Amino acid sequence: MLGGVSEEIQRVMKGVNISMDENRDMDRREYRRKRRIRNQIMAYVFLAVIIVVLVVGVTSTVRHFAHKAADKKQAEELAKQLEELEESEEPVTISEPESAVEAVDPLDAKIDACIAEMPLEDKVAGLFVITPEALTGVGTAVKAGDGTREALNKYAVGGLVYFSKNIQSQEQLTEMLANTKMYSKYPIFLAVDEEGGEVSRVADANVGVENVGNMADIGAGGDTQKAFDTGKTIGEYLSGFGFNLDFAPVADVLTNADNTTIGKRSFGADGAVVASMVPSFVQGLEEAGVSSCLKHFPGLGDTTADTHNGMATTERTLEEFQAVEFPAFKAGIDAGADFVMMSHVSAPALAGDNTPASISKEVVGILRNDLGFEGIIITDALNMKAITEYYTSDEAAVKAIQAGADMIFMPEEFETAYNGVLEAVQTGTISEERIDESLRRIYRVKYADSVEE
Repeated sequence: MLGGVSEEIQRVMKGVNISMDENRDMDRREYRRKRRIRNQIMAYVFLAVIIVVLVVGVTSTVRHFAHKAADKKQAEELAKQLEELEESEEPVTISEPESAVEAVDPLDAKIDACIAEMPLEDKVAGLFVITPEALTGVGTAVKAGDGTREALNKYAVGGLVYFSKNIQSQEQLTEMLANTKMYSKYPIFLAVDEEGGEVSRVADANVGVENVGNMADIGAGGDTQKAFDTGKTIGEYLSGFGFNLDFAPVADVLTNADNTTIGKRSFGADGAVVASMVPSFVQGLEEAGVSSCLKHFPGLGDTTADTHNGMATTERTLEEFQAVEFPAFKAGIDAGADFVMMSHVSAPALAGDNTPASISKEVVGILRNDLGFEGIIITDALNMKAITEYYTSDEAAVKAIQAGADMIFMPEEFETAYNGVLEAVQTGTISEERIDESLRRIYRVKYADSVEE
């Protein structure tokens, strides 16, 4: 009995041992499987690293040989050029690699974009500076309402000029200019003749600003700081009302004591004194945010006649102009004047005949080329008899553009002058590129403060 139990216990224990052995065998097999998978993964990673190293090495080698091939090709081309140089009697220029594309001037880009969108009618209108009466047809303009808005939509003129009759009060003037600016499709010049002294359209309109006095008194004092302060004073009250262009200062040298047309408007009879005062006035005016306009090129100081009433002629030679009159204009140009106004004086020594300077290609060319003026050239008022007695409004306007002027000031009949220039462009008498050339100068001033440098 006991023997049977003992045998049964032995069988059970043997079974247990067998199970334990089997479990240990399974554990070993699982361990070997996992180790085999791990080894495979490590092998794959190692293989991947080897492949990457090989790819990088091959790429570097290819690049190395490519560079060597390029260098060899360049060397062969240079040797060929040198060989041709030795065989040829004529010099051979070895061109340099093209430089990177130049950066586009943001101001030029803005100007070109504006001009590109303009219809031809607006381009031509943009060359004119006229009175608000000529624009709207009213007797005396003292406000800008629906009539101004409709007129500016039809004729997008480049500027409007105001006189004392247009000014009633500070509030009225400020509102009129603000509305005009708002109604214009494009930036617009709002101009006035405010020289100081005898020609002070705003100061003489009793709107609370003081007349700074005649330029002759400032010139006599010899103080350029006073000239600067005067220009800045005028500029500050003009900009406060909304003006952005002043037809000043007078750069004429009073070489003829009997000249009453210029008289005390000039800084004096000494060319050197005038040449020192003009740039100071310009700097003061422009510092206040108002564009200046030097006038009246090539100089009205010698003649006793008034171009308002008919032809005025000067017999001064080119050398005399260069010695006396031109230095004042040149000094103003170098000081940053945005405009120069062409007079209607006839100067045969400059023009070759009695053609008024404002429509003379030769005289305009002296200003542009000899004095180096790159800004806006504007005519004096084309409703003066020095022009109207010899030319129709359209003839004068076309001749002014052909001579090189950029803007046409106060033609006798605006619509006739406008249509004359428009027809000249449409028929090819004046190219549209010529109009665009002037518009670029105009908008370089109008957009000067709208683009960050």
